[in-house]
Amino acid sequence: MRWGALVVAAGEGRRFGGFKQLVEIAGRPMLAWSLEAIASVQAFSVVALVTAPAAFDEVERVARPILGDRLQPVVEGGATRQESVRNGLRALAGRCDALAIHDGARPCVRAEEIEAGMREVGPGRAALLATRIVDTLKRTDEGSMIVRETVAREHLWGAQTPQFATTADLLAAHERAVAAGIAATDDIALLEAIGVRCTIVPSSPENLKVTERSDRELAAAILRARMARVGVPR
Repeated sequence: MRWGALVVAAGEGRRFGGFKQLVEIAGRPMLAWSLEAIASVQAFSVVALVTAPAAFDEVERVARPILGDRLQPVVEGGATRQESVRNGLRALAGRCDALAIHDGARPCVRAEEIEAGMREVGPGRAALLATRIVDTLKRTDEGSMIVRETVAREHLWGAQTPQFATTADLLAAHERAVAAGIAATDDIALLEAIGVRCTIVPSSPENLKVTERSDRELAAAILRARMARVGVPR
C-alpha cells in the first residue's frame, strides 16, 4: 500500500490559552517533533498538514525542511477536528492507499510505534495507539462532583494518535458521519460505526497530548531525556 500521513494542527488551544502547535518545547516548535518522527518512517510518501489559515506560512516554514518534497500544500482546518480531518482526507484522495492521522499536539510519538500501527491495517481493518487505563475511574452526575459510580477499568484503554486505516475506509466513515449527523472525537469512533475492525496497538504513556500548559513541561522533560540518551533530536 502507498502510505500517507495527515497531521492535524488546527485547534484553537482553548485550555492551553491559545494556538499551541508552534510553541517551543525542548528547543523546537512542538509540531517539529511530531514531524521528525513521521519523516523517519520511509513508507510515508506524502504528508499533509491541516492548520489555521493564519498559521500557514509558519507551519510551512517548520515543516518543509523536515519533510522536503513529501510535504503537500497545507490544508485549511475546519470548525471541529472531525471537519479538519475531512478536509485533509479530501486533499490526499488518490495520493495514498492508507493513512496515519496524528494530532500535532502529541510531540512525543515514536517512529517504531507508528510502524507497529501501520502493520495492522488493511481493507476493513484499522488500528490506533493506546495505553491501558491504570487509574480507578469515577462517574459523577452532570454538573456535580458527587461520585455516582465506580467504573471498572479492566479492558479500558486511553486512545492516542496516530490512528491508521485505509483511505477508502476513512473517506467512507467520514461521509457516513456527515450524512448521519454523527460527531466523534476521533477517527476510530467513525470507523467503528461502519463496521471496520479496529485494533489497539499498545503504546507508551509518553505519547501524551499537550492540552494544558503543564503538559508542555512534561513533554519537554521526556524529549530532553531522549536526546540525552541517544544524542539526536528524535
